[in-house]
Order: sequence, then C-alpha cells, then structure tokens
Amino acid sequence: MQAAQTTIDPAEVAKFEAMAAEWWDPNGKFKPLHMLNPCRLDYITSQIAAEFDRDLNDALPFKGLRILDIGCGGGLLSEPMARLGATVVGADAAEGNLPVARIHAEQSGLEIDYRHTTAEAMVEAGEQFDAVLNMEVVEHVADPQAYINACQQLLKPGGLHLCSTINRNPKSFAMAIIGAEHIMRWLPKGTHEWNKFITPDELYTLLENAGLSPVDRKGFVFNPITWNWSISAKDLSVNYVTASLKAS
Repeated sequence: MQAAQTTIDPAEVAKFEAMAAEWWDPNGKFKPLHMLNPCRLDYITSQIAAEFDRDLNDALPFKGLRILDIGCGGGLLSEPMARLGATVVGADAAEGNLPVARIHAEQSGLEIDYRHTTAEAMVEAGEQFDAVLNMEVVEHVADPQAYINACQQLLKPGGLHLCSTINRNPKSFAMAIIGAEHIMRWLPKGTHEWNKFITPDELYTLLENAGLSPVDRKGFVFNPITWNWSISAKDLSVNYVTASLKAS
C-alpha cells in the first residue's frame, strides 16, 4: 500500500516538540494559548451544542459525539471535550507532545486517545468524526489546501469543522510576531511565519474548495488594558475562527 501523502512541515513540528514539556505551564511558552483558551472553548462548545442540539447545562452534553482535536499539543482542548462527554481523539505530528498530553489526562482521570499521526494517515485508515477541531494548525502546514481537504474527509456527513488561524496584514505582524515573540516574549522567536498567515477570505476559499460550507466566523481579540480575550463579530484583524459544515 502506498504511504499516505502528508502536509506536515518538519521544521514546524520541531518547533513545537522543543516546547512540549511546557504545555501545561500557564506562565510558560504557551501562556498565550492558556490566556486564549477560555475564549476558544466558549466558541467551540457553543458551535457544537448548536449544531448537534445539545444543552451545555447537561452533565455530559457531548456524550455520543466523536471529536478529533488535530494538532492537539498537550491537550488544552482535548481535555475539556472529554470532560463534556465526547469520545476524543487527539492527534499531533509532534511526537514529543503526546507523553505530556497522556500523563496530564491520566492525572485528570480522563480517557483520551492520543495518537502520533497525521490527518492524511487517518483519512487513509477510514476514520470519521462528528466534529474536527482544527485550531492554530493550518498556518503551520506545508500545503493548506491539501490539509483542509483531509480534514473534510475526516468528517461524517453533516459534520462540523472548526478552524482558527491568524490573519495576514500589518496589524497581525505587529501583534502576533513583534508583540508576542519579540516584546512580550510569550513565544520563542520564529514560532510564526507571517507569510504563512491566512486571510479570512483565503480560508473561506480553502474551505469551499474542500467541499465545506462556511456558516460563521468570529474574531478573537486581545485587550492589552484588561489583559483578556473576547469574541468579536467584526474584528477579525489578527486571530479569528471559522465554523463550516460538511453536506449531510
């Protein structure tokens, strides 16, 4: 059998493997994600609940749903999904992330299927999910269209694809690279490459080309005065997230 094609960029994988042990340190190299995570989770849970008619006030509102967290890192999104009752697969191309994720899940009393694999390999294996969380990954792959195509193939008919990334404009260069990497030193220099950032219109084109129907997009906006993140219906200038559906 021919090996599955891959959109993995080895240099990008190496960056995150080097930071693996710090995933669960809220003041470490992943501090920006820890700060952003409540905002991301608010969007993710509300979109899943709306699409699958679930009540977030229930004890296990996502029970019966199979969710893929692609590029799962240390499990910052996989764990909340598992707590909400979902059957979760966390996949990452950076093998060094997974022992950290597995240990933390075990310590938290959670069963999560963490795998060192790629979207393309899971497609070849015939995997299918109700929802795919594709958060802050597409700007790190070698071929964004092929990668989004693979994510679409991993969805069951009627499945939900949630994808966040960073816009490409002067403001995002100032905030995501100069601000986060050089001034605040939240992330190691070189974590992001500005020319790999993707505008909302470009992402919509990638999604539509893959056979997904975009239904929503919002911005994640950082306020340096209140030092917190919020969801914006209008400001997609730096970080933003999209929801799209696979035809039933």
